[in-house]
Amino acid sequence: MGVYLLLAVGATTAITDATAACTAWPVCGDGWTLPTTVDGYVAVGHRLVALAVGLLVVATAVVGWRRRESRRVRAALAVSVLLYPVQAAVGALVATSGVTLALSVLHLAVAMVIFGGLVAALAWTLEVQTGDPDDVPESAPEPDLPPADDRSPEIPSEPVARAKATANAYFRLMKPRLMWLLCLVASAGMALAAGSQGLDIVTVLATLGGGALSIGASGTFNHVLERDIDRRMNRTSDRPLATDLVPVRNAIAFGVVLAALSLALFASVNLLAAALGLAAILFYSVVYTLILKPNTVQNTVIGGAAGALPAIIGWVAVTGSIGLGGIALATLIFLWTPAHFYNLALAYKDDYERGGFPMMPVVRGETTTRRHILWYLGATLLAAGALAASEALGWVYVVSGVLVGAVFLWAVVRLHYEQTESAAFRAFHASNAYLGVTLLAIVVDTLAI
Repeated sequence: MGVYLLLAVGATTAITDATAACTAWPVCGDGWTLPTTVDGYVAVGHRLVALAVGLLVVATAVVGWRRRESRRVRAALAVSVLLYPVQAAVGALVATSGVTLALSVLHLAVAMVIFGGLVAALAWTLEVQTGDPDDVPESAPEPDLPPADDRSPEIPSEPVARAKATANAYFRLMKPRLMWLLCLVASAGMALAAGSQGLDIVTVLATLGGGALSIGASGTFNHVLERDIDRRMNRTSDRPLATDLVPVRNAIAFGVVLAALSLALFASVNLLAAALGLAAILFYSVVYTLILKPNTVQNTVIGGAAGALPAIIGWVAVTGSIGLGGIALATLIFLWTPAHFYNLALAYKDDYERGGFPMMPVVRGETTTRRHILWYLGATLLAAGALAASEALGWVYVVSGVLVGAVFLWAVVRLHYEQTESAAFRAFHASNAYLGVTLLAIVVDTLAI
């Protein structure tokens, strides 16, 4: 995480006055003079941390070679060690010759490669230490569920209790647990687009209202299309359509009404937001639910586009067009999705296998799944580090991202060693915390600071 801290801080420092406040090397003035401003101390502090982290990288590589780790682990460590002085040289050039776009991009790119090499070394080391090469299933999963008649959910008979249960069932159809997070994604997209200019309250309310309703519509259609399997799986047997509290016809009508209201709210903002909202509903309800989820092990990866679209919708709501900031935030969400959901797939592996769903742990095994979680976590952190280069973001985003990123990484490493359902849920909740804090930091950094 030390390298990641440097990456994120370096991206942020490059767009502040810190570099310009200390244009010598290795310190300021004639090269050995202490800085006289806060920005100067920020620049010097960045260089001192870089020195300390560099020594840690070298020490890690030495340990790896002395322990005779696998060839690919040593190669990954060697790449990181060899590139570190290159990164330092680019940093010195940025300080002494001034910040240019080409140098800033090169500085960030080299840091990403160094961080990627360390993540690769960690993933491969954990795989050797904790993995089981024989846990790969021999064949694709086949549905092995009890008949639907074997499930007999209890439905309240007393009128008031049944009315409460029915109202709660309609609420659950909308998958409210997803709403807060995806609305926060849209909020971060709007905040990035608006920056210090602030947001129009009507646009915010219409966008978030349309987003919540579109999530509700998507969730409802998902319940309708998966109702037969839901009745027979342990994890989903209490869902509204599985318990017959809501008739299928009513659920479809409910979903259509939610979708129509959602698109109307989006259209009141602009037509592009409405088009993207419709695309999000169709992608999750049809492409993911009917095509991806039951047919390909990459269902979670490709399906991450559904969760990424709210970032672009939020950006479009403010600007009226698709921009680089919205795409960068959507990329972060897209990469985060497998690192997040694969933990849940591990916890519910047996249920997914009985349902015949080709989730990663069911098709590729738990060892491969844990490795992929770490890979995608590394990619998520890189995307978040690159996003730090946005002019709208500053120290709140960087510091909070590094702290919760470290917690997420710790939870994933513990998952490799413990390999229990509770460890999978811990990593799952850590992933939620990471994204929630990161998105909230974007909103605070852009609008409140």
